[in-house]
Amino acid sequence: MNTNINNRIYNIIPYKPGKPIEEVKREYGLKEAVKLASNESPFGASKKVLSAITAAAMDINRYPDGGCFYLKSRLADKLGVKSQNLVLTNGSDEALDLIAKVFLRPGKDKIITSSVTFLEYKITAQIFGIKVREVPLVDFKYDLKGMKNAITKNTKAVFIANPNNPTGTYVTKKEFDSFLRAIPRDIIVVYDEAYQEFVDAGDFPKGVDYYRRKNFITLKTFSKIYGLAGLRVGYALTNSEFAAALERVRQPFNVNSIAQAAAMAALDDVKYIKDTKQAVTSGRKFLCRQLEKMGINYIPSVANFMLVDVKKDVFKAMLKQGVIIRPMDMYGLRGIIRVTIGTQSENKKFIDALKRALK
Repeated sequence: MNTNINNRIYNIIPYKPGKPIEEVKREYGLKEAVKLASNESPFGASKKVLSAITAAAMDINRYPDGGCFYLKSRLADKLGVKSQNLVLTNGSDEALDLIAKVFLRPGKDKIITSSVTFLEYKITAQIFGIKVREVPLVDFKYDLKGMKNAITKNTKAVFIANPNNPTGTYVTKKEFDSFLRAIPRDIIVVYDEAYQEFVDAGDFPKGVDYYRRKNFITLKTFSKIYGLAGLRVGYALTNSEFAAALERVRQPFNVNSIAQAAAMAALDDVKYIKDTKQAVTSGRKFLCRQLEKMGINYIPSVANFMLVDVKKDVFKAMLKQGVIIRPMDMYGLRGIIRVTIGTQSENKKFIDALKRALK
């Protein structure tokens, strides 16, 4: 073991992305494959976004706007907040990194999150030498009461994904408000709502209603409903004091010029967002009906993905048919898979492949 390397990193299990389409096609000699493993939008970029990308590409010899001035202004208008409440990041993953740098002290502070949630919370904490307390889910939902009871004098922050990835479940506004009232006010609440735009539930707590709190940070992304996963654009919405602190450690030019232009165009394309949400809602209902006909249990979801309890390992059997899904073994959920809601043809292909795999 090289003594120049920090020993702490050897305790980290790296995040493993879903298999790329081209790799699956090459490995199994397939002409076609569909990826339903990474909660991406299957609908491609909108025409407005593609036009904005083409125009922005003419100036890639120049550095991007380091402060994301125009994108911040557009976002602020849309959300009804001020620009100084926003911090633009290279995907919401970078926001987690900034939060750790600004607020968490290695060897002293601890964070609390769920045992089955977005893996980057734990990975980021481990990178910075922060201990993590993982609270098990209850009925595949965040156990907010259990998280509150897990708080100690060393707890500095709690990380909550709502809707949760990978379960697709959510905590209600009543549950969330009760949790916020019960915890000490000096504990930072990091509220990740990457999939909020897919939610129809009237009792869902929106982060924009809480950002003024002195201990609150909402994380958002353009990777999901806006269909910009490949460009990596995210942001934190928080009080101006927290935002200014995060800006101090943000790398200059962290969001490239093409990503900024694409994000502004995506915000303006209301029809694309509406159509995407309708297609996901319809696709989710289709999958639920088909799974019920097959006698297969699933976890009701409000996001663009869902957990399916197939009770056996079907990963390779699905890959051979050109359908990439995500097994949940890394969470200890053996026999359970996560599938992204795709286009109608992709959803049908998933069901057909699953039927053959289970045989």
